Parts: sequence; structure tokens; C-alpha cells
Amino acid sequence: MKRVYITTILTCVIILGAIVGVLHLLNLSGGRDHIKVGFIYDNDESTPYTYNFSLAKDAVEKKYGEKVEIMTCSNVLDDEMEEPLREMADSGCDIIFFNGYSELVPKLATDYPDVQFCQTSYMDMYGKEVPANYHTFKGEAYQGRYVSGIAAGMKISQMISDGIISEDRATVGFVAAFPTSEVISGYTAFLLGVRSVVPSAKMYVCYTGTWSSYAQEKSAAQKLIDNGCVVISQHTDTIGPAIACEEASVEVPVYFVGWGQSMSEVAPGSSLVTARICWEPYVLSAVEAVLMNKRIEKIVIGNVHGSDISAGFERGWVEMVDLNLQVAAPGTQEAMDSAIDKFIKGNDDFVFRGDYKGVSSSDPSQTIDLTNGYIENENTSYPLFDYILTDVITVLE
Repeated sequence: MKRVYITTILTCVIILGAIVGVLHLLNLSGGRDHIKVGFIYDNDESTPYTYNFSLAKDAVEKKYGEKVEIMTCSNVLDDEMEEPLREMADSGCDIIFFNGYSELVPKLATDYPDVQFCQTSYMDMYGKEVPANYHTFKGEAYQGRYVSGIAAGMKISQMISDGIISEDRATVGFVAAFPTSEVISGYTAFLLGVRSVVPSAKMYVCYTGTWSSYAQEKSAAQKLIDNGCVVISQHTDTIGPAIACEEASVEVPVYFVGWGQSMSEVAPGSSLVTARICWEPYVLSAVEAVLMNKRIEKIVIGNVHGSDISAGFERGWVEMVDLNLQVAAPGTQEAMDSAIDKFIKGNDDFVFRGDYKGVSSSDPSQTIDLTNGYIENENTSYPLFDYILTDVITVLE
């Protein structure tokens, strides 16, 4: 009988040892217990763009806890980021996220082949050769811009119905940093969203020549207000335009559509809604990939273009936040939901379509006719539409 007990015990020990061994092998081949994650910001969290991006860092801390150690570095200019990036890589970061637009990142990535470099896309990466450890990503922003335009159009339609403005006053404004395709694609989608509700609407655009200047952005917004704009949005980094709308001393109220961060606290009387790119889905999955020793593009769910990934409402990479029910027109939520549902179902060819002609901002000899439509983000996460719709958009000098 003792032999039976001894044999049973030995068998259990052998099985237990085998299980432990298998688990150990699985851990060695399939994952890590701890990694170091770096975040480099072009501004600090006081600006809407960087604040919005920093939410992904917060999500990493919340989800992975002690599995990750996080380093951050703020206010890093694009052409001055080599030192902080090398410092993070040399300090043992396994993956580094950068929300700026520097061409230095893919060049430096070759010096640290064991570190994954993930940068918000700043140019068309389709077909380009990049280091295996360099990745780009971005939410398909035009979707959020279009839906926010619907919210603006609903408000303008209400203002016309209430006799506050005449139909020929249906004018929106846009504070833009630079005439890049990313910016132009965004404000064009915004206007086309407005025109889906108010077909007579037109737009004025005012460039600031900088991504982040409170004074210049507020001044640009004031110029748009002076030119009769009743709703203003932006592709710049500060709260200046929202404050200008809130403080506008004109007979007709001026409303604001946010980008990246809700403006309801700083502009409670004028803020309508905010569209934002959600960086969390990509960042969380990229961190998971590194923890699992997997290639990022094998783990992140989205529209994969080589080392570049994009997605929209269908994957939660774009969302609408903080619809101000005290200000928005009745039916706005339903109108937005209807458009979002189209995007989720994959029907996204309706945005850049219609009786419009445009001229390229980078090459005036290049034109486009949108009768048959244009598909944004078809092969790259970086927006490529850079045509000014001449009949409905006016750039203020």
C-alpha cells in the first residue's frame, strides 16, 4: 500500500513539474512580466491636443498597472526631440510613443532595433521603406469632422428657422494652423457635414502659421467672427478660438465646435460638441503587443497599411464627446448618430462627394471633381485631401 502512495505522489510531482515547465516556457516565448513605456509630447497637457493624447498614457497605467513603468517628456519641439528620444531609449524603454511630426523618429529608430517607435502619422507612408521597429498610426479624423459639421449645421438651421440669421448668413469659420492636407481634409469634411444640413453654407478659413499660440488663434477666431461666421471650429492646439466665441460681443451669437478636448468648461455658452481622435485603442494594443513579444500590426485591430494603421468610429478610434444639450439644436444627437452608424457599417464614401471642384493647395495646376467622390485614408492613416473647394471655401489673408 505504501508503494501505491509513493507512486501516486511521484506521479503528481512529475505532472506538477511538467505544468510548471510548460508555463515557464510559455512565459519565455509568449510574454514579458514588465516593460518600460515612454511618451514624448510636443506640448504639455494644458493644450487640447496633448491632453487628448495623454489620456492614452492614463489608460496604459490603469490597464497594465505594475506591468509597466512609464516615462514622459513634454514640450519637445519636432526638431529638438533627438536628445529626449535617445534618453528614453538608453534608459531601457521598450516602446516609445511620440505625438509630434518629426522626421527624426524613423532615422533614430535604426539605432535602437530592440525598441518600438510609434509616431502619430505626419506624412503619407504608403509604399515607403521604414525600419521594422517604426510604426505610424492615426484615427480617421475626417469622420469626426464631418459629424461635428452636422452638429454645426443643425444649429445654423435652427438659427435660420428662428429668424436669428438669414440663409445667406450661413457661414462657418475655421482656425487652421497650416495648409497641410491633414488640416485641409479636416476642415473640408467639417464644411461638408454642415452643408449636409444647410446646403447654402460656406466657410472662411484663417491660418495662424503655428500649431500652438493662444494669442494668434484667438485673433484668427476674432477675424472670422468679424467676417460674419456664426460657428467656428479649429485645427490648432489651444483654447483661444473657444474663448473668442464665448467672449464675442456681436448681436448674433457665435458657437464653437471643439477638437480633441471638450470646451464646455471654458466656453459653456457657446460650445456645441467636440470630436476627438481616441489614441487609447492603438496605444493599449501596441503595449500589449510588446508585452506578448508580438509584432504590433499583428495585435492592433484596424486598417493595416504595412507599418501604418488607421481606423474610425467602427473601432472606437474616433468619437464625439460632450454634446451641449443646453446649446445644441433639437435632434442633433439623432442626426449625428445616423451618420456615425454609416461609418460603423463601412459606408464612408459619402463625405467627399458632391457637385464640388477643388484646387490643390500645394500645386494649383492640380484640380479635383468630387462628382464621383474621393476616399480618404484609403491606403494611409495620414489624410491626403488637400484641395480647396473654390466655390464654398474662402481663405482669409
